[in-house]
Amino acid sequence: MTYCVGMVLDRGLVFMSDTRTNAGLDNISTFKKLTTWENPGERVITVLSAGNLATTQAVISLLDERSKSAGDRQPSLLKSPSLFQAARMVAETLREVIDNHGKGGQQADSTFNATIMLGGQIAGNPPRLFLIYPEGNFIEAGEDTPFFQMGETKYGRPILVRAYDKGMSFEEAMKLLLVSFDSTLKANLSVGLPFDFHCYETDSLQVGRTGRIEVSDPYFETISKGWGEALKLALDQLNAFEFDAHE
Repeated sequence: MTYCVGMVLDRGLVFMSDTRTNAGLDNISTFKKLTTWENPGERVITVLSAGNLATTQAVISLLDERSKSAGDRQPSLLKSPSLFQAARMVAETLREVIDNHGKGGQQADSTFNATIMLGGQIAGNPPRLFLIYPEGNFIEAGEDTPFFQMGETKYGRPILVRAYDKGMSFEEAMKLLLVSFDSTLKANLSVGLPFDFHCYETDSLQVGRTGRIEVSDPYFETISKGWGEALKLALDQLNAFEFDAHE
């Protein structure tokens, strides 16, 4: 399992993903799930991947190879005329990989499923964010749905729904995401540190602030401890339940 979030702000786009692909007492693997393509001054495209590792790695590798070797007529993320067309390209590549895996004898509809998030900006157009399903269809973020989640979504969603504000700064968005990821990590061993992130600023047309939140990151430790204490304090301040009033 995994946990990935893409968020649309007035200031730009924010992406974060965990790096855990297997969970168990003696079987934990770490792989980067955030990939970025850049043509400075012209476009920046970021992809987050969740699901079967063989599928997601094959999709990213194909997209990367085709971007590096594409001719004028060959589809490429670095030549796509719009992010909508880029999303279509990723969707077709995802479906292609799943279908090819499925021909090996197993059911692609379950064993090789993967979901991909794509966001970024091409010069002359606004930033956009898409969520691409294994069936090859996709949806776009908008006013009613300003952020997307993939993987183990339920534990980290409540804080996003309650605290998201499109006018927040990148620093505020990072704090919000780390609380969301901490809540998910605490509830499910299949999600784990380190976390990768990318903050893209609208119209910069270059890769923005990127980095990795490591296991021993002091700020994340402060966030995790502070959020837990704040929740306990809030619970203690609520009125106690009264049995007499409910009998």
